[in-house]
Parts: sequence; C-alpha cells; structure tokens
Amino acid sequence: MKTKQIFTFLFLSGVLMFAMSCRPKNAGTTVKGDSSIKAFVAPGQFDEYYNFVSGGFSGQMSVYGLPSGRLFRVIPVFSVDPEKGWGYSEETKPMLNTSHGFVPWDDLHHVELSQTAGEINGKWVFGNANNTPRLARIDLKTFKTAEIIELPNSAGNHSSPFGTENSEYIVAGTRFSVPADYSEGDVPIDTYKKNFKGHISFVSVDKESGKMDIAFQLKTPGVNFDLARCGRDKSHGWFFFSCYNTEQANTLLEVNASQKDKDFIMAVNWKKAEEYLKAGKGVKQKVKYAHNVWDEATHTGTSTIKNEVTVLDVSVLKDICYMIPCPKSPHGCDVDPTGEYIVGSGKLAAIIPVFSFDKLQKAIANKAYDGEYEGIPIVKYEEALYGEVKKPGLGPLHTEFDGKGFAYTSFFVSSEIVKWNIKDLTVVDRVPTFYSVGHLSIPGGNTRKPSPKYLVAYNKITKDRYLPTGPELAQSAQLFDISGEKMQMILDYPTIGEPHYAQSAPADLIRNNGQLKIYPIGENKHPRAAKGESEAKVVREGNKVHVYMTAIRSHFAPDNIEGVRLGDEVYFHVTNLEQDWDVPHGFGVKGANNAELLIMPGETTTLKWVPDRVGIAPIYCTDFCSALHQEMQGYVRVSPAGSKVPPTYHVGKTAATSTTPPAQ
Repeated sequence: MKTKQIFTFLFLSGVLMFAMSCRPKNAGTTVKGDSSIKAFVAPGQFDEYYNFVSGGFSGQMSVYGLPSGRLFRVIPVFSVDPEKGWGYSEETKPMLNTSHGFVPWDDLHHVELSQTAGEINGKWVFGNANNTPRLARIDLKTFKTAEIIELPNSAGNHSSPFGTENSEYIVAGTRFSVPADYSEGDVPIDTYKKNFKGHISFVSVDKESGKMDIAFQLKTPGVNFDLARCGRDKSHGWFFFSCYNTEQANTLLEVNASQKDKDFIMAVNWKKAEEYLKAGKGVKQKVKYAHNVWDEATHTGTSTIKNEVTVLDVSVLKDICYMIPCPKSPHGCDVDPTGEYIVGSGKLAAIIPVFSFDKLQKAIANKAYDGEYEGIPIVKYEEALYGEVKKPGLGPLHTEFDGKGFAYTSFFVSSEIVKWNIKDLTVVDRVPTFYSVGHLSIPGGNTRKPSPKYLVAYNKITKDRYLPTGPELAQSAQLFDISGEKMQMILDYPTIGEPHYAQSAPADLIRNNGQLKIYPIGENKHPRAAKGESEAKVVREGNKVHVYMTAIRSHFAPDNIEGVRLGDEVYFHVTNLEQDWDVPHGFGVKGANNAELLIMPGETTTLKWVPDRVGIAPIYCTDFCSALHQEMQGYVRVSPAGSKVPPTYHVGKTAATSTTPPAQ
C-alpha cells in the first residue's frame, strides 16, 4: 500500500476511535434548570417559526414548530404517501413521473426557502431528489408540492437546491459525475477521467408564479459536488460549490479520493454565464427529462417530457469558473450575511479556512493563479484566504451565521457545535450535540438577515437519547438558545428520518401570506367534479365506470352502486362539498391495492379500483369528520363479467340508472 494510503487509513482509524469514545459526560442532565422553559409553547399558543426539515430516505419534507419541536405535517414530495394518496390518486401520479417512468421514492437531503433581496419571503420551499435527480417546489399557501422538474446529465443530485438572493435561480450540482446524457455509446467505467463530467443546473424561477425551467447547465470536470451557497450583497452574481474527488477516482473513494492535501471550492460567476448565454455561446443538447406541474384549478398534475437543454462548457469559457484550493474532502461551503466571507469545511481537516470575496476578485484581476484544473484557473490559496480558524474541532461539516459577527460550525467527529468570531477567527464557545451531528440551521442563517435566537442541530445517530426501538434508534434534532454569549441546549426531540438540512421562516410571514383554507367549490375546474349532489352520477364508458361522487358530513352520494362487472375499471371521482376549514373527507374501498383518498374541502380527487372478485365491496370515509363518521359508508355490487344486472345507483332515497355516452 502506498505511504499516503497507509497514512489516510491510520488517520481515519484514529478519527473513528476518537468518535467512539467522545460521548460527553452527564449527557442525560444537560437540559436542566430553567432552560427547557424557553422551548415551552403553552397549549393554544403558536410557535414563532415553521421549521422545514428534509426527510432523507423518506423522500418527504416534514414541518415542525420552533421552539416547541412539535410535528405539524409531513409534506409528500418525491415518495408515495398512502395517508394523503400522493402518488396513488390518478391526479397525483403524474407528479412522480420521470424519464425512467413512474418513480415512487427518492432521497430528499436539503431544503431552500425562497428569497427576495436576500431575505426569506415565505412563498415557496424547494427540495432535492438525490437518487433520480429532481427539484421540487412546495407552495407555502397550501403546503403542497406544486412542481417537480427532472435534471438531465446529472446523477446524485446532492448539491441542491441552493437559491440566489432573489430566487432567480435554484442551482443543483451533481454528486456523481457521469457521462452526459447526450454522449454516445457504451462508456467503460475505467475511462472516468476522459468521459465522466459534472453538470451544474441553473433552474430559473418565475418571481410571480414560481414556475421552474432549466435555463442552462454548466459542463464541468468530473468531480463530486457536495454543498453550495450563493453570494450575497457584494458577491451577488456568484455561487460557491464545495468539490471533492478532484483525483477523479472511480473506486474505493475513501482512500483514492483522499490522496491530495486539498480539493477545491469552485467559484462560479453566473452573471458572466448569463452573458455567454445571451451571446449564443451555449450548445443545445438533446436529452430527456420530465417536468411535472400541479394545477390548483383542476386539482390535477400533468407531466411533460422535454428534450433539450443549453450547455455552457466552463473549460472553454474560462472566466465563468475559478478553483480555490480547500482542505481535502470539503462538505460545507457557506457565505456570511455580508457576502464577504466564504467558509470551507474540509471533513478531514483540523482547521476551517475562511476566504475573502474581495481578495478573490483581486486575485482574478491579477491572474494570481497556480495553473489550471482541466481548463479552469486555480487561484492561489493564500491570495484568496482571509485566514484560518485554528483547532476548532474534528470533522467540520456546515456553518451558518447569526448576523452579529459570529459563525456556528457543526463537527461530525467531535460531536459538537462551535461558535467562532468571523473577524478574528477565534473560538468563543462550544457545546456537545451527543453523537453524530450533521447539518445545523439558524432561522435565516443563510440569508442577509439571520434571526439570532435559535439554532437546531440535526443528528444522524443518537444513542441513549430516547427509549430504545430495536436495532434502529430515533434520529433527532437538538434546539439551542443562541441569544446570549453562550449557547444553551433547551430541547431534544426525535424527527422523521433521516434529517439532513432544514430552514426556518417566521410563522407570521407564512401565515399572513394568503394561506389557503378551502378550495372554493365554484372555482373547481376538475373535468369530473360533481359540485352538488344533483350532479352525482355513474357513467359507463366501455369497461370503464366513472363514479361522480360527492362527500359531505356524513354521507356519500351515490352510496349504493350496482351493475359493476368483473373486468371493469372503476374510477371514483370524489368531490368534497365542504366549505369549512380543516374538514377533509377520506375515501376507501375494500380490496383497493393502491391507497385511500384524502380530499380537502372543495377538492376533487380520483381513486382507480379494479375489482378482482364477484361480491359486495364496502366503501367508507377514512378520515374522521363528524359524530356520524361511522355512518358515512356505502356498497358497490360487483357482478360476473357479462352480467345483465342493470347499472343503478342511489343518491339518498332516489335510485337512478347509470348512463352510457352515445357512440361517436
């Protein structure tokens, strides 16, 4: 084994041994005295913040209150959800379509709240799909996924989603560099350095509607992108990405991607990229990706397959990107509220480098380079460096800011949060997080205007914090009060796994931003809506039976249906006639092999059911809605194929005959 490989192995072994022995003493008594009262929210009182937390391998996004830590909602995004029928109802299935077909799962790592002038505006929150690369936009008026766009030329959409100061773009880098979708032929893995490339997607966001579109992509060397942050204020127009595996290894990366002392922070001048785009320097490439959009008027998702993107090659257009050396295997890449300081976090380093935007600009102007990396200028380390935080801890990951001149960094190996002064780079406080902390989050901590009151740490591994639950224990968040000189833990609570990153917005900002309470029934444009019981009916179209059904406390119309035959496909189009806030209805049918429906007031949703046997199938409301919820039920009679049983249905006491559209 090479000397460097042996050193790397011994270093990592030592780090692991340290981590196994570093649990702080008296862990169970850290939250004591009057500290927990700071997290108490009395019954009937509201939290100060909405906290949007990535669900990791669940593929969903969860919403908590701060400071209470109470779970409010799990928002279905990239994974099917039987509670809400997401991905099961006919209307939501298109939202999970991709160029690979229907994909019912993904891995949501990061969230990003939309901004205006560098401050959170409360309109949307974005999430990334790491596995089958996609971006999602969640509308905060409904807390519902409104749009999902697939990212071509990408694999492992981990470095995502990261927004510019006005959410002009949501930006996504690839974790796994791969041959581009527009490349040809069967590519051998051992040609990695020649044929594998990275692509950074700049997805534009309409400032009014939120509609997304892939504006352009940057073709980069075949490195792995980890995290990124936009420039702010003086550095607006720039983006900064952490890059690792600059060795371009394709096997045993824990050793082979740790050979160099330094990897890079990639500085991207996206304003310059826009200039090249307008000048026609982009190359249109044939690709295939899905763009899925939810229509609130029809309560229906539509999926469109698109076939082209515009690509700018940064090795040819050399003044778009610049490489800044950074200690090896950087994870976080974070920019302070002033836009001057760029913090790199090399996971295997014992220092935290802080770079200066002003010095970077001077170095570029003076061409203070140390060669190139695959056509991209490498800025000399000392020419861009503001300074280094010495001996801060082990395993620095991610940094956020309080707007008062202090930075807070999570340390995975030494299991702690460290507070340090941005100007003089001195450590001023540190607190344990108990086992393996990943990201941390301060409300507004990635904006021009942080709210320096709370910090939340998200832990991957949390031994001894909660009652045991078999081989896997609860993952967690820990809430700290950072309003004083010293950080103080005030709450410890489990989270939906696996928490990666989160962002928080002031509750009033979102609550007062036109949150939707009902869908007005008169504005329902679903093509099969029944806007009153007089419109309830059953229509046969060949072997397809469409049930136009209404739901209101506490009955369905129709509630008895006969004349369904084995071999039919039955579509229950259920319209919730309620016009009262928070009165959803559910719908389930015996033997359905997909899920239930959960229908909001004024909404229409469709469940497809293919009966597999002759008999009586009960239908019922699955969501408690009134004192007579149990009475909200009915029956569907399934007769043999070819049966002469007349098609009838009941609306209250009235029996009617189902209709068949005339032949065209």
